[in-house]
Amino acid sequence: MSDTGAVTDKVPVRLPTRFLEKVWGSTDLLPWYPEAEQKIGEVWFEADLPLLVKFVFTSERLSVQVHPNDDFAAAHENSRGKTEMWYVLRADPGARLAIGFREPIGPERLREASLSGEIEQLLNWIEVEAGDAFFVPAGTVHAIGGGLALCEIQQHSDITYRLYDYGRPRELHLEKAIQVAFTGASDAQSVMLPIDCQYFHTELDRTASSLLYKPEPGRFHIVIFVTGMGTIAGRQFREGEAWLIPAGGAPFSIEPEGPVKFLRTWVP
Repeated sequence: MSDTGAVTDKVPVRLPTRFLEKVWGSTDLLPWYPEAEQKIGEVWFEADLPLLVKFVFTSERLSVQVHPNDDFAAAHENSRGKTEMWYVLRADPGARLAIGFREPIGPERLREASLSGEIEQLLNWIEVEAGDAFFVPAGTVHAIGGGLALCEIQQHSDITYRLYDYGRPRELHLEKAIQVAFTGASDAQSVMLPIDCQYFHTELDRTASSLLYKPEPGRFHIVIFVTGMGTIAGRQFREGEAWLIPAGGAPFSIEPEGPVKFLRTWVP
């Protein structure tokens, strides 16, 4: 996948969205999208880029899972690895995420705990609220609880190894998961933006007045509107949209109709 996809002009482009039904998804997509008839778990902002941006909506727990790094994914899946981050858009009271283990766990214990379901109790669970952000490197065993809406920014890869799925009849991938999982103790907590790693830089911006945006000469940006509406380069935008800012374009203005909050992300 190229860094610029099929974009040939230099003006901001609203990325198309794809809604994916999931057993753990939610019909409550407000205020970003209308209420859904089916359980929507993910909304993908589609572009031929090395980054993938999603909104994730949960009414039930997702599987306990892990993603491989680049080397393992290239050798075993002909794919990139998957390092990701989450920005919490909405959280029901008591909603939780799990990132890593509370204490070290060996490979055999990990296998046994995955088969028995004990793994759920071994994870480092964190109660979250809107505005929290989390960095999840490849190799980190993790889980997302119910009652959440997240913005996920990740390497453009869909390689997921499930360790435990609460009895749902989906395939597990224990052998590969155990090979790639970091089994040391984790003290992961919410982090302050910006988040900066070799795969993406992500920061949060707010404005209630006109803002001049200056594209970089050799680097695309993705702007993800979390709240608010207005115009971007003269075109209407609203919350729940992601816009591709091609490299090398002319400066343009973002004109909000009220307070606007947006994430900006790019490959460093």
